Amino acid sequence: MKFLSFAAIAAATVMLSAEPAATPYVPVTLAIGSAAPDFELPGVDGAKHKLADFASAKVLAVVFTCNHCPEAYAAAPRLQETADAYKEKGVAVVAISGNDPLALRSDELGYAPHGDSFAEMKLAAQEAKWTIPYLYDGETQAVTKAYGAVSTPHLFIFDAERKLRYTGRVDEGFRKHGPVEKSQMREVIDALLAGKEPPVTTTRPYGCSTKWSYKQASVKADNEAWDKREITVDTLDGAKAQTLAVNATENVRLINFWSTTCAPCVAEMPELVETARRFQNRSLEFITISNDPSASSKRVLQVLKKKKVATPHTRMDDLKAQGRTTTNYQVADGAMDAVVDAIDKNWNGALPHTVLIAPGGKVLWTHQGELDIVECRRQIVKALAESHWSFLSIIFAQITSSRSCSKLSLTKSAPLRCLAWTHSPNSRCWMNFKSIKTTSNDSMATSLVWLSAMAKSSTASAPMTGDFTLKWKILP
Repeated sequence: MKFLSFAAIAAATVMLSAEPAATPYVPVTLAIGSAAPDFELPGVDGAKHKLADFASAKVLAVVFTCNHCPEAYAAAPRLQETADAYKEKGVAVVAISGNDPLALRSDELGYAPHGDSFAEMKLAAQEAKWTIPYLYDGETQAVTKAYGAVSTPHLFIFDAERKLRYTGRVDEGFRKHGPVEKSQMREVIDALLAGKEPPVTTTRPYGCSTKWSYKQASVKADNEAWDKREITVDTLDGAKAQTLAVNATENVRLINFWSTTCAPCVAEMPELVETARRFQNRSLEFITISNDPSASSKRVLQVLKKKKVATPHTRMDDLKAQGRTTTNYQVADGAMDAVVDAIDKNWNGALPHTVLIAPGGKVLWTHQGELDIVECRRQIVKALAESHWSFLSIIFAQITSSRSCSKLSLTKSAPLRCLAWTHSPNSRCWMNFKSIKTTSNDSMATSLVWLSAMAKSSTASAPMTGDFTLKWKILP
């Protein structure tokens, strides 16, 4: 599937957008008891939707949401589930995106596969299997301002007379995917259907701030800063490629093989650069590898500069620590087989070719040929979620005996791929280091390393219990 380029979306949207305001806009949220502001907006289904279209609903839930925000992305399936659960009871659910897509910096788009353009709204709705109306207000933002939506998602629930009875968050899920224990949306709907007062009328709608058009200035400044970044290329041999493939870092690596003579390679490069910019504040490193001969080095650099394939500033400290200077490489003459064998020995050599590698070196996903950039971003989101605690995999040790929480015997050998221990039956936990204290003598073999760690569930962000003290003994 081909995907509209970021430049094409920007060009199309700018014709629709009004001149951005010169000063910041501060929304005022609709007061409890207020009448529902009218609207007539285009939906992803191709139809226009009005407030009057929902006149027969006993309860109307209007949620201002978007595609890019992690809280909104996590809540999307639950919104559809709630709509399905209450449809036969006379409840209507309407979703509205009030974000100006041109007011989003690239680095704000690193938590979901899609941005907030109207074209991407259609894709996001299809992916979430939404049947609820999903409307676009990013052109004028007039409806979003009338309701005073401050973040995404921001929920407004109206009774049969279309008086506001609740405004705030959807539920207690925040960034959690899947079911939640408490849903303000359902509790308020249940109360109104039963003719009772809502148990709560106002909560804080945690999420990404509404992207008002005045923020276009920030996007312009960010793009100008990117355009000024230095772009360099280093030579890649088999040994360096092996280091990249082992990936003894906390970052997921997206590696793209390309050539200046490969038209699809050059064509997809801007979207790959945009992807790297989107995920630059997360644990993703985008690496390009050109298979052009050394005689074409000048041309390789020219193409990279033209396509603005710079290294994000957020990756520079990582590169320095690894003794590297760039994320762009050109294979040394005669080293192509060694490089390919190190990174993806199953690749047949046809360009372009893309590989996604987890911390510790596991190949998560490969793609032969020109990319579907949405699928690529979907794979990155999935990889980052699965490797949330993967920084533990770079500890150069291997558990050789006890799995208890009190003592672990370690030996300096292979990288530890998954540092885990049993906290309780059928419960896997991970360690988040808080502090390290060491005591040692002249012999490393008898050094004792004490780690104060906090146990965390592999699916929860909150500590499961208090601190654990783990004793590591370095064996000879």
